[in-house]
Amino acid sequence: MKQGKEVENPESRFFAVLMAAAKLPGVRINREAYLRSALARHCSEEEIRRAIEETPAAAGITVDLLDKVANDSIRYETAKVSALSAAAGMPGIFALPATVPADLAQYVGHMLRIAQKLAYLYSWPDLFADEGEGVDDATMGVLTLFFGVMFGTQSANAAVGQVAGMLSKQVAKKLPQKALTKGVIYPIVKKSAAYLGVQMTKQSFAKGVSKAIPVVGAVVSGGLTLSTYLPMAKRLKKHLAGLPLADPSHQASEGDVVDGEVVEEHETFAPTDAELHDADTVAVKLEQPRD
Repeated sequence: MKQGKEVENPESRFFAVLMAAAKLPGVRINREAYLRSALARHCSEEEIRRAIEETPAAAGITVDLLDKVANDSIRYETAKVSALSAAAGMPGIFALPATVPADLAQYVGHMLRIAQKLAYLYSWPDLFADEGEGVDDATMGVLTLFFGVMFGTQSANAAVGQVAGMLSKQVAKKLPQKALTKGVIYPIVKKSAAYLGVQMTKQSFAKGVSKAIPVVGAVVSGGLTLSTYLPMAKRLKKHLAGLPLADPSHQASEGDVVDGEVVEEHETFAPTDAELHDADTVAVKLEQPRD
């Protein structure tokens, strides 16, 4: 999953864009700061402290409450990415060669932001615990699966559920490296990346067309972003909220140990929501947003 010189195949193309987006200013969400800010109006200090030190589920925070907080975050990120996308449509056709390649990374950056926020609310561990610029393979793998869920792929749904099961049973604070990089989940990561890379290629023409006419392009661009980003974020939220990992009443069975090599892949890789394949992008540089 590491970036190489050759990014012509869809899988490598997707990983290259994901890596570039993860390095953009403001993309990485500080888990502690976000949870403290997001839960401040709804939870006691003790609940917030335990949610940060352990997980929101361990703190006894109900999924219903987390859903409300998640919806607030989705609305904020959707409004921001739509506004930026509309601004990107203003220059018109003469700016296309300079803006379109950067647009993709910017849009993916906003997908990364909401993916992290939802993951932290629904009791996933810190995805960017390392302060360095790099992204480890396990994090790349789980983010790829999250994106697959956002695009409606069945195998990504199943794989995310399997990883969540490992985290829940092991009460783990780190992603299962073996399962995501060497185990049977890894082929699903690779297939998801290849699928997403193909979609990026297909979308490139539509992105350019939507920005070709000044002002009109801004309206179309912002509208397309709103109509694609919002349902993708809601799809990920629904899936993460429905996993046992997010449920305070779920208890890990004593003695349960999950090895990445014993997870069975039982879902086929098939897109379920074709309307999401026309996701638009944004062109202006990300501001340092509030978490």
